[in-house]
Amino acid sequence: MKAAVIGASGYGGIELIRLLSNHPEFHLQSIYSSSKDQVPVTEDYPHLQDICALPLVQIEPEEITQTADVVFLAVPSGASASLAPQLLKNGTKVVDLSGDLRLKDPENYKKWYKKEPALPAVLQQAVYGLTEWNRDQIQSANLLSNPGCFPTAALLGIAPALQAEIIDPAWIIIDAKSGVSGAGRGLSQNIHFAEMNDNFQIYKVNQHQHIPEIQQQLNLWHTQTGPITFSAHLLPVTRGIMTTIYAPMKRRLDTRDIHRLYEEAYARDHFVRIRPIGEFPSIKAVTGSNFCDIGMDADERTGRLTIVAVIDNLMKGAAGQAVQNANLMFGLEETAGLKNFPLYP
Repeated sequence: MKAAVIGASGYGGIELIRLLSNHPEFHLQSIYSSSKDQVPVTEDYPHLQDICALPLVQIEPEEITQTADVVFLAVPSGASASLAPQLLKNGTKVVDLSGDLRLKDPENYKKWYKKEPALPAVLQQAVYGLTEWNRDQIQSANLLSNPGCFPTAALLGIAPALQAEIIDPAWIIIDAKSGVSGAGRGLSQNIHFAEMNDNFQIYKVNQHQHIPEIQQQLNLWHTQTGPITFSAHLLPVTRGIMTTIYAPMKRRLDTRDIHRLYEEAYARDHFVRIRPIGEFPSIKAVTGSNFCDIGMDADERTGRLTIVAVIDNLMKGAAGQAVQNANLMFGLEETAGLKNFPLYP
């Protein structure tokens, strides 16, 4: 199958190039940018010399649909709302990595993203691509909305406990930390080296755009889920997300019972790894891979469950999960092109 990447000059786009260049079934045919035309991708990313000789070219939706079987939209939020429906022609499938198609309520999108939403018909057509929990719909999708990086870690961490009704859905706290690549390649003061290095910052307090995305999925799983508390922090590292989740337990269970529940819930999922009892994951354990590692502990003293989930924000949180979903959309082995193990040290 022929693949195209729109937004190939950003971190998510360049990660897609890396994955698709080594994919056994997808052939990376073209890469696009809104700001560059006929510029070699190696001009921005010299590490791709002798690996990817494709030039960045201007976006022409009609032309793209005539040549590509699948298009990955690695563009900023606000661009996919109009681009995605233009690309759904001639049998072309679309995987959108932006936030434009994740929220089903257009007014909710306007409130949190401060942009004009996609048309309701487009939003309803888009399938939410949390792979491990939505395989059946993904397999038949033509338009897929890839989850955000923070929601991916949070939802994979919470899902088994919430659906088994062992935690109180009204009192969920999510404490998340991300590497600076999650902010994208654009410059801002808080990601300058002198501001970020030897520092640890909280940002968008109670205003992060991933809050309604997490809330939307939790409400689908359990209608009594209360408003979540979600906090995002910036780590002085390049890649990785650590999400720590706190929730009161509805009944007293020990860690062994909950650990067994998680192992059973993810028994068939190659990319979710449950750590042994008493061990907790670190972001270094998943860097460069599509894995999500999860550890948990039931605190008998407080009656709360602590869950820790880690991912690479550019892989399972973006490009890796996008390729995983595209594999399913085309009936391929889910792990195709994603079997590389984490980089360590």
